[in-house]
Amino acid sequence: MANSKRDLFLKRRLRVRNKLRKNNEGRVRLSVHRSNKNISVQLIDDVAGKTIASASSLEKDLGVVGKNNIDAASKVGAAIAERAKKANVTECYFDRGGFLFHGKVKALADAAREGGLKF
Repeated sequence: MANSKRDLFLKRRLRVRNKLRKNNEGRVRLSVHRSNKNISVQLIDDVAGKTIASASSLEKDLGVVGKNNIDAASKVGAAIAERAKKANVTECYFDRGGFLFHGKVKALADAAREGGLKF
C-alpha cells in the first residue's frame, strides 16, 4: 500500500516531535510552519499549554507580506528571537515539524540563533 505525501509528512512530524519531547522536558518549543505562501513560527510552553510569542511573514511590519523565500524566513527568525528576549526566553528546542532542515527552515533557525536563542 502506497502512502500519500501527506501521510508521510504527518508521520515524520509526529516522529520528530516525540523524539524532541523526550529529550527536552520542561523547555519551550520553537515550532515552525511553512506553507506555499508564508512561513510562521511560535514559541510554545507545552507545560502551561500557552503560546509565548509568535512571528509570521504575514505581519506588515516585517515587510515580507505574502513572501515565502529565504529572506522572509530570516526576517521572521530575527523577529522571533527579539520577541523571545522580551519574554525572557533564552533556551528552547527547535521543532521543525515534518519539514526538512534546509532552505527556508534552516535560514529561520540560523537567524534565530544569531538573534540570541539557544537550541
